[in-house]
Amino acid sequence: MKIRRKYLFYALALTSSIIASLVVGIDTIIRVKFIQNPYAFGIACFLVGTFITLLIALFLSIPIKGKSIGGKIIDPSFNRLRLFRKEELKYHLFAGFGNSLLTLGYFLLLSILEDPSVVLPFSQIVIIYLLFIESIVEKNVPTIVEVQSAVIVTFGAILGSISLGGSISITALAIVFLLYIPAWTIFSIYQRKLKLLKIDKKPNDSINIRFWNVVFACVFTLIMITIFDFITNSNNIIAGINASFDHFWWVSLTMAITFFAFVFYIRALGIGKASITQAVRSSIIIFIIPVTIILASLGIIPLFSVDPVWLLIKIIGIILIILGIISFALTLVKAYIFIKIKPGHPVEETMRKLWNISGVNRVAAVAGDYDFIIKIRTRTLVKGYEKIIRKIESIEGIKEYKWQSVLKEWEDI
Repeated sequence: MKIRRKYLFYALALTSSIIASLVVGIDTIIRVKFIQNPYAFGIACFLVGTFITLLIALFLSIPIKGKSIGGKIIDPSFNRLRLFRKEELKYHLFAGFGNSLLTLGYFLLLSILEDPSVVLPFSQIVIIYLLFIESIVEKNVPTIVEVQSAVIVTFGAILGSISLGGSISITALAIVFLLYIPAWTIFSIYQRKLKLLKIDKKPNDSINIRFWNVVFACVFTLIMITIFDFITNSNNIIAGINASFDHFWWVSLTMAITFFAFVFYIRALGIGKASITQAVRSSIIIFIIPVTIILASLGIIPLFSVDPVWLLIKIIGIILIILGIISFALTLVKAYIFIKIKPGHPVEETMRKLWNISGVNRVAAVAGDYDFIIKIRTRTLVKGYEKIIRKIESIEGIKEYKWQSVLKEWEDI
């Protein structure tokens, strides 16, 4: 099946947010009914999650007519479960560490906040962090349009994070800003780096990335909680192991669903920048509200009084998020530039200069009528075009170039 690349990106990010909202609902049930200790909950999730993720990955590795089940229905790049490669190791270490911290922060938030519709919206402030990091580690500096859209989404997320009862937890805010958001930033950046890696000259797949992320996150969590237990003379490790056995099926359910939420998220990271992916995923604020209402009506969480003023503020926040996402969607411009160079000019040096142009995300030396084909991504067509063209014209040895804007792109899903 083929689908336009832009539509695939939004479908993956939105599907991830819908699934994640269901996960929050299940996690809330587990926290209230079965595992009140957030550290034990985190340990149980990673211990059980490693086993469940392994089973899912092995099932998706089963070949059918020359292609694995996972390659047919989840990620075309997936062939089978494999060992991680040497070039992946450092990225897995950082991503696993980030996942370990954000998971513990997430369960701490669930233990503090009665309203799960407040837990995830706060985390969308990470978009600003991601934009800042991307401007440092990636050569494609965010445009004014991207910054404006991200600010709109972030401000909407802050408004949407206010509970329907109008309460704000200072402790929860501290966990969000000091633990959850930095951890999610590390996690997103290095998951994207893993997705952009080429393995055996093919794009890396999201299923192997997710499996090994759970494994590394499990190791980091066990190490950190062991140190914490030693310092505080507590036994969270034992409590987590016991919870893994006592509530195996409930934890298996939430980790199995979480697997698909993150696989879709990782695939989206491979198409769009981390900040843009997270901005689209902010739509979780919309999907988590009905989950919260259902939990309250079932008596899982306390009923809340809905103040019309706070409800209006929450609605405004949701509208701002939608507007920010639409702004991201409508302003992206992609193009290919075909370039000829004058005889005698070094290919490697010219290629490096082209790569250093802001907005260029791929450079290929080719045989035929042209010497290079470069791919452009920008969110300001006129200014972006003029800036890139000026840079190309300033490179000595460029004989001729031709700009071709992309109207449609198709992706195998």
